[in-house]
Amino acid sequence: MANTDSTVAAPASSASPLSARKENVVPASSKIAELTESRQELLNRIQSLKTDLQSWRYKLDGQVKVYRNELSELKKSLNVEVEKLRSEFQELKTTLQQQQEDVTTSLRKLGDASEETKESEDAEIDINEENAKDLTEDAKPDNSEEDDQDLPKDSGKDTKE
Repeated sequence: MANTDSTVAAPASSASPLSARKENVVPASSKIAELTESRQELLNRIQSLKTDLQSWRYKLDGQVKVYRNELSELKKSLNVEVEKLRSEFQELKTTLQQQQEDVTTSLRKLGDASEETKESEDAEIDINEENAKDLTEDAKPDNSEEDDQDLPKDSGKDTKE
């Protein structure tokens, strides 16, 4: 019987590791199933993120195009305004230069006119002085012969040259 016990004991000991393997196999297959499911979830999530990224890029590209167009229009508008202002400033500059030339010319004419007026006033004064001398001489009585007799004659020695 001892032999039977040993043979029986031998398969029992060998059955025990086999059953342990089967138990380990079941959890491994469930782990594989879990990992496969987790992998599939991750792949779905990655695909969803890729789709979101593409959508975001598309929207971003659209916004960039809109902003570029707006900036381009603003730049054109600004350039038109700058050119308009340059032209207006050039017109103002030309107008101011013309006004400055006109004022300078007017001042020169006034200066010339005042010189002419001064010369004519000087000439009038000279004429008036001559007329006044003539009038005073005409107003004197003709008693010049009598006055000459009463006045002493100048010999010319006392006068300084």
